[in-house]
Amino acid sequence: MTFSLVARCAETGMFGLAISSSSPAVAARCSFARAGVGAVASQNVTDPSLGPLVLDMMQQGHSAPEAISAMAEQARFVDYRQVLAVDTDGRTAIHSGPNSLGIWTQAQAENVASGGNLLANDTVPQAIVDAFLPASGHLGDRLIAALRAGLVAGGEAGPVHSAGMKIVDTVSWPVADLRCDWTEDCPIETIATAWDIYKPQLDAYVQRALDPREAPSYGVPGDE
Repeated sequence: MTFSLVARCAETGMFGLAISSSSPAVAARCSFARAGVGAVASQNVTDPSLGPLVLDMMQQGHSAPEAISAMAEQARFVDYRQVLAVDTDGRTAIHSGPNSLGIWTQAQAENVASGGNLLANDTVPQAIVDAFLPASGHLGDRLIAALRAGLVAGGEAGPVHSAGMKIVDTVSWPVADLRCDWTEDCPIETIATAWDIYKPQLDAYVQRALDPREAPSYGVPGDE
């Protein structure tokens, strides 16, 4: 009931992921990223503890393939889990348990991995990877383009209702964490619209946290 990608920007070192599902609030349960470490998506009968577990392993020096392999050995009910990871060297790894729902498949390349379950067809993850690799611009732009490509390729077997995009850079918190927890319209386009608004302000929000004395104005009534 979900399709997603995790990715690394080779130019900036940013990590990010984008995800969409027919279930509500998918990004709240399934998206994990840590600056200087990597990004992880944990989906399909979700166990949210697996995202931090894989990130901890990568922070301790394990590669994405090593961390995913270790997770699969020690986590419970891994036959039901689908977990994707990318690390600081752009290495990617995916675990898709045989009890993943419906049509499920995966695709990966350097700096990007995609997986999905309850898909309309088995081409969706490859379409996501193929869209991400040649895309240019900010990592957020590339994530949106790739998720849109997955939807165009068929997406889920049914309509999607939630989506999210998370990006980490050099600070300890996500520099972008945009979510649509439920809509009868297209949640991916809702996230895309939010990104168009948020992207020009991203650096300013980071600056406000690091040193508010140098922060630009908020651009709201009453702010001078």
